[in-house]
Amino acid sequence: MRGEPDLPTPPHIVEAAERALRNGRTSYPDNRGELALREAVAVKLHRDNQLSYDPASEILITTGATFGIYAALMALLNPGDEVLLPDPIYDAYASPIRLAGGVPVRVPCPPRHQRFELSADTIEEQLTPRTRALLLNTPWNPTGTVFRADELRAIARVVVERNLWLISDEIYEAITYGDARHISPVAAVPELRPRTVLVNALSKTYSMTGWRVGYCAAPEAVTRAMLLVLQQSSRGPATFIQDAAAEALRGPQEAVARMRDEYAARRAAVLEAMAETPGCRMMEPEGGFFAMADIRALETPSDEIRRKLLEERGLVVIHGAAYGACGEGTLRVSFASGGETLREGLRRLRLGLEAIAGT
Repeated sequence: MRGEPDLPTPPHIVEAAERALRNGRTSYPDNRGELALREAVAVKLHRDNQLSYDPASEILITTGATFGIYAALMALLNPGDEVLLPDPIYDAYASPIRLAGGVPVRVPCPPRHQRFELSADTIEEQLTPRTRALLLNTPWNPTGTVFRADELRAIARVVVERNLWLISDEIYEAITYGDARHISPVAAVPELRPRTVLVNALSKTYSMTGWRVGYCAAPEAVTRAMLLVLQQSSRGPATFIQDAAAEALRGPQEAVARMRDEYAARRAAVLEAMAETPGCRMMEPEGGFFAMADIRALETPSDEIRRKLLEERGLVVIHGAAYGACGEGTLRVSFASGGETLREGLRRLRLGLEAIAGT
């Protein structure tokens, strides 16, 4: 069920944290983030995303991507402002929008040709005078879609012409498959830079979920406003964690490639195991470590199927409707865990769906 990698944090990152602890790096951090980590983020953004941000004024270190999104919303929204969310979308976005006084507005994205897509025309249809921002996630949780350059350009046209803000959550950027490649929206359309908050974290790329360290890159005025939010809440990750994060970003990247290869093998196992399951068609994910099972042929509400799988098979998946109305008729299957856990989970999923299909 969860987006929790079972792979260990690479040893050289752990060793960097141990080294920092032995060197007494246990005092309060700079609330903006330690300069060494902000500089490492700037290097990473240039190296991997072809983006240039000033570590002194345009980069903020946060307690995970979750806090980065919250701080961005708090900095950008006035009460009653609307934030557009593709539907289906990660379920934890709506709450921070409401906490910031905003109103989440769903942009319907029904699956087409076994792929979820967000069109510029559909975004336009949801615009009102109160629309303030679009929150985009690429690779897109839960759907597995990785936005192509042409799709990003079409979306960017609406954002720029309608004077919106873009909050770009790129946490799954390193996990893509086949010909799909992550493109940061600002890299695809430089005109987005003055109106974009890029949000990312080390959780997925480096299997550092429990370390709670992320970063944002944004125009200086927005970064300054987000800092005010951070100073009155989390105050940022511990210094020794930030030292480890800097090592992760600047150090050898071979572990990232190895983890991506492992996820690719798990993805293939999911698609193969479920290929002949009656009433189910797996939507091949382009990125991330979730696969959406299209179960519309079973003509049973996805939440009812989820409950049957839990109660009768001891299997936990998430029903697509949990992510929005356009997710109805699907199940989100995680392959963040592998090995026997994944094999047994797929066996139970296959048997459960076969029983529901009456075969």
